[in-house]
Amino acid sequence: MPLAGNGMLLTSMNIDEADEAEFNRWYDREHLEERVAIEGFLEARRYVAHAANPKYLCLYSTATLEVLDSPAYRARLANPTDWSRHTMARFRNMLRVVARITVSNGTGRGAALGVVRLRPTPDKAAPWRDALRERLAPEQHDGIISMHLIESEPELSGPTAELPAVRNEGARDWFVLIDGTRVGAVSAVIAERFTGPAAAPFPLPVSVGTYSLMWDLAKSDIARG
Repeated sequence: MPLAGNGMLLTSMNIDEADEAEFNRWYDREHLEERVAIEGFLEARRYVAHAANPKYLCLYSTATLEVLDSPAYRARLANPTDWSRHTMARFRNMLRVVARITVSNGTGRGAALGVVRLRPTPDKAAPWRDALRERLAPEQHDGIISMHLIESEPELSGPTAELPAVRNEGARDWFVLIDGTRVGAVSAVIAERFTGPAAAPFPLPVSVGTYSLMWDLAKSDIARG
């Protein structure tokens, strides 16, 4: 399974242009390593939008879903650094999703990422999951490395006292993640499988977007450092 672990935290946000340089400095020099260092966190990946909103996206993989409700993680949320408190207060349109990884096919990670947001009703969850297990087949598409499904856990998603995330009507949404070698390959799969005539049985997604990888960090990188 190319995604490490069984849990994932997805965060995305916009930031005012005037605050963007400081925001990126904070993410790159403090925040990513701070999060990956938490017990049970395995790796993190930062992205910037190619054609997507919000502009910035981060994926954190955890050994289990329970890590994202653990005392170690909760303690870090409750005790942000001054730099974190200052920066997080400037997030706009933040989405915070705690999710379970239910499908992960392929090998490795790509430089481009497609994100397809789906909103199943309870009666559609099982047939949609079965359909996606067949549809998320990276070997069928040139330039696609791996494909994944993460399913939100509504009780753990949304804002915390420390994070100004949006609690939205899509707390049970699913996110298809498509790792590719280039944005064009990812966009082609989204168009073919999720927004075109072959999308059935799925309705049009809530949203789609493409992102470019900025950098990633694994637990082993911190240990070596």
